[in-house]
Amino acid sequence: MPTRSGGEAIVDALSAHGIHTLFGLPGIQNDWLYNALYDSRDRIRVLHTRHEQGVAYMALGYSLATGAPAVFNVVPGPGLLNATAGLATAYGLNAKVFCLSGQIDSARIGKNLGDLHEIPHQAAVLSGLTKWHDIVLHPADAGRKVARAFYEMASGRPRPVALEVPPDILKLRAAVPPPPQPLTPFAPPVDAGAVETAGQWLGKAKNPMIFVGGGAQGVSAEVRQLAEMLAAPVVSYRTGHGILDSRHPLSLKMPMAHDYYKKTDLALAIGSNMRTPLERWGTDENLKVIRIDVDYMAQQVIQKPDLALVARGEDALPPLIQAVERHNHKRQSRAEEMAAIKARWARKIAYLEPQNTYLRIMREELGEDGIFVDEYTQVGYAARFSFPVYHPRTYIACGYQGTLGYGFPTALGVKVARPALPVLSIAGDGGFLFSMQELASAVQHGIPLVTVIFNNDAYGNVRTMQIRDYDERVIASELVNPDFVKLGEAFGANAFRAESERQLRAALRYGFASALPTIIEVPIGETPSLDRLRDQGRIRPPRPR
Repeated sequence: MPTRSGGEAIVDALSAHGIHTLFGLPGIQNDWLYNALYDSRDRIRVLHTRHEQGVAYMALGYSLATGAPAVFNVVPGPGLLNATAGLATAYGLNAKVFCLSGQIDSARIGKNLGDLHEIPHQAAVLSGLTKWHDIVLHPADAGRKVARAFYEMASGRPRPVALEVPPDILKLRAAVPPPPQPLTPFAPPVDAGAVETAGQWLGKAKNPMIFVGGGAQGVSAEVRQLAEMLAAPVVSYRTGHGILDSRHPLSLKMPMAHDYYKKTDLALAIGSNMRTPLERWGTDENLKVIRIDVDYMAQQVIQKPDLALVARGEDALPPLIQAVERHNHKRQSRAEEMAAIKARWARKIAYLEPQNTYLRIMREELGEDGIFVDEYTQVGYAARFSFPVYHPRTYIACGYQGTLGYGFPTALGVKVARPALPVLSIAGDGGFLFSMQELASAVQHGIPLVTVIFNNDAYGNVRTMQIRDYDERVIASELVNPDFVKLGEAFGANAFRAESERQLRAALRYGFASALPTIIEVPIGETPSLDRLRDQGRIRPPRPR
C-alpha cells in the first residue's frame, strides 16, 4: 500500500466521492490537511472565508441548490462553534452537509490540559447537530470513515454528518489503502400493499389536496403528474416552493389553501410534515391523511397519519401514480376554482406595499431560471406568500431555524454551485451585517452574487413588535448603519443605492451582467404587518378521542 499522510488520505477520499469544492478556513490544527489540498488543487478547489459561519452557510447553499453533498472544514473549538449555526440550519433543512472538523492532538483529547482551541465535549456538540459523527484515529482508517460519512448523510433522511481529525493524525504518514468506492445509500423498500391502498384512497377521494416540502424537491415531474390526474391543488410553503410551478393552475401557497382545506377529504403529504394544517387548521373524521416520508419517526410527529408510506418520494411516487391510474375516476377541471382562490388571495395581500412591488421587480429581473435566497426581513416574509417560484431548488429558505443573517453567505454558496444562473440574495440591514465580511470572500473568489439590502435602520420586526405589543418599549432594536454604497465599494464590489423602481431595475440588470459581486441598498420605511395573513384559525373540529 502507498504511504500517505492522514491529510492526503482525507483529500483522496473526498475526491473519490466527487467533491470538487471545499469551503474552509485554515488554522494550525488543520495545516496538514491544507498541505494536502494544496498538492491536490487540480482536483479540489478551496474557497476560504473571513469567518467560520461563512464556510458552513456556503456549504449549506451549495447543497440546497444542487441536492448534492457539500463539505466544509474548520478548526476545533471556537472555529467549530462559530460554524454551528450553519450546521443547525442544515440539520433543520435535511441538507447534505459534511462538517470536517479539526481537533487537538489525539492523545490529549478529554484531558483538559488547556490546549489551543480545546473545548469540553466537542464530540457531543457535533453529535447534537448531526445524524452521524466519528473521529479518525489513523490515516489508514480515513478513507473508510469518509465513505461511511457520505453513506450516513444520504441514507434514509438526509442530514449533516461530521468527522473529526486530530492534527497528529493529519500529519502522520502510514501505509494507506486506496479510498473505497462510494457506498450505495440505504433507502427503505416501498411497501407495495400500502401503495395500493393509497392509490385506492386517492382514486376515490372527491377533494384531495397535496402538500409538498423539501423532501419532494426531487420529484417535481411526478408531483405535477399526480396532481393533474387527481385535479388536486399542490400546497407549498418555504422549502416546498417551486416543486410545482407557481404559474400552474393547481399551485397554491400555504395560506391560500386555508378555505379550500375545509372540504378536503384526503391530504397527501410528500416530504412534508404538514405542520400548519395539522397544528393550526385541524383534522376531523372526514379527512384522511397519507404521508410519504423516508423517516418513520418523522411520520409520528404532530399527528400519526392514517396511512404511512415510509419511502423516498423518488421511489414511492412512480408506483403510486400507477395505482391511482387503476383506481381513479373521471374528474372535472378545477382551474376556474383555483383561479378564483388566487384572485381572492391577490386582493387580500394587495396592502403589502412596498413589499409586493419590490418582489415583482426582482422576479421579473431574475428571469425564468434565477434563484432567490430569502432572509428575515419584511420583504422576505412577504416572499413566502407572494413570490412566484417556477422550478425546484430556486427558492432557498432557512426553514424553522430562522437563522437571521444566514442569507448572504448561503447565497454565495448557491452561486458557487450554480454559476451560470442569476442568483439574488435579499437581506435586511441588520441581517446583512451578520456576515458582510464575506463580501471580501466574494470579491476574492469572483462570486458575482447580487444582494439587495432593505435598510430601515433597525431590527425592524423586533421594533414593530415592541411598538405594537409592548406599549412602545423600544429597546435594542434601532441601528446605526454604515453607508452601504461606500462599504461595498471599499470591498471592491459594485454598490448602488436604489430609491426608485427604475433605479432598482437598472442596478439588478447591471449586477446580473457583472463579473463582480453587487450590493444594492434600498431605503425602506415602515411596512405593513403580515400578521393578519399568518393568523388563520382552526377550520375543522378536532377528531373525537
